[in-house]
Amino acid sequence: MASLSSAILPILPVLAAALLYAAPPANATDLEPLRTGEMRKLVVHPAPEPVPDTEYLGPDGQPTTLAASNGRVRLVNFWATWCAPCRKEMPALAALERARGGPDFQVVTIATGRNSPEAIAAFREEAGITDLPNALDPKGRLAAAMGVAGLPVSLLLDREGQEIARMMGDADWNGQDARALIDALVASQGDTP
Repeated sequence: MASLSSAILPILPVLAAALLYAAPPANATDLEPLRTGEMRKLVVHPAPEPVPDTEYLGPDGQPTTLAASNGRVRLVNFWATWCAPCRKEMPALAALERARGGPDFQVVTIATGRNSPEAIAAFREEAGITDLPNALDPKGRLAAAMGVAGLPVSLLLDREGQEIARMMGDADWNGQDARALIDALVASQGDTP
């Protein structure tokens, strides 16, 4: 028995580490180890935070709220046509939606403030963004209610429509670090209800 325990004891830390990194995170706070590369800028909240019921115009032009959960994990990005970092990250957001969008995950882009429909359409055409729906917050009410002080700002919402993390500034949302974090978050949230 002594020889068996002396053989197992040295490898226990290795086994524990393998199990820790192989299992999907149980909740949003377990995303901390995945905050690597550009994702280090992501602030993960200790507990999910409710979002306000402030209305904005969805991609279909109808009023909606972020609190009206659609059962998906959502990456919500506040942007504007005049914001250079916003314009820089938009192709990565579109690529992430193409790669990961579906019944479990969605990218939602919300043009906030003064953004003419013509300027939005021109930018989207110039950047080759054809399949990423865009919502509007024309008076900036939602952005103000969400505490968005500068642009771009990206929020991660859980399946219940609560904010679990936030990033200020642009990022490569289609990069390996972002995809690993999104995949782990979707896995930790379980199957689509």
